[in-house]
Amino acid sequence: VGTVTPLAQDGNPRPRLFRLPADRALINRMGFPNDGAEVLARQRLAGLPCRLGINIGKSKATPLEEAAGDYVDLLKRLAPLADYVAVNVSSPNTPGLRQLQSRAFFDDLLRQVAGARAGLARPVPLLLKIAPDLDAGQVAEIARLLRAHQIDGVIATNTTVSREAVAGLPHAGEAGGLSGSPVFEPSNAVIRQLREHLPHPYPIIGVGGILSGADARAKLQAGATLVQLY
Repeated sequence: VGTVTPLAQDGNPRPRLFRLPADRALINRMGFPNDGAEVLARQRLAGLPCRLGINIGKSKATPLEEAAGDYVDLLKRLAPLADYVAVNVSSPNTPGLRQLQSRAFFDDLLRQVAGARAGLARPVPLLLKIAPDLDAGQVAEIARLLRAHQIDGVIATNTTVSREAVAGLPHAGEAGGLSGSPVFEPSNAVIRQLREHLPHPYPIIGVGGILSGADARAKLQAGATLVQLY
């Protein structure tokens, strides 16, 4: 489920999703449209007969310096309903959100979220959802902080802002995150880099461009523990 923000927000103006069928891909700039954490908890999640992961993100209006507060509030509100909570710092469609993956914000964010989780009556597994557009040094730093703050797993990866794979196609110039076939190899590269720093059995959930069973197997061979589709 996700991504939910503390208060309801409309997301970005329409149109905000564009299909690129020639490359088995799409671009979205949804911008976390949702009815807010209270409505999600009260009306949408009661009695669901399944394992439930809830993605949480900062509100568009929340300054980066205050973003950790959004994540902490969401965790406290929604963790009692979840089997795991995914901290989404990697959507390209909320202005500045990916800056939370930088050292300037990341250490403090994980410290606050991990501290809030420790205070829950029923601590739930915490996962971090990261971008494919990271260099090897950034991936290594993220892996270090995941271990330092005892985050339970990592989801690799969200959509990409690169357009190299779809240059010249209709809609390729639209702003937003590119998913589907073009993100398959970039996400695999991040998975391989993460696995160098996060030995088994640390959970890595491989995501991005899985269009067949062979694609899912390639994610596992790259180092993923599980795969996820979106």
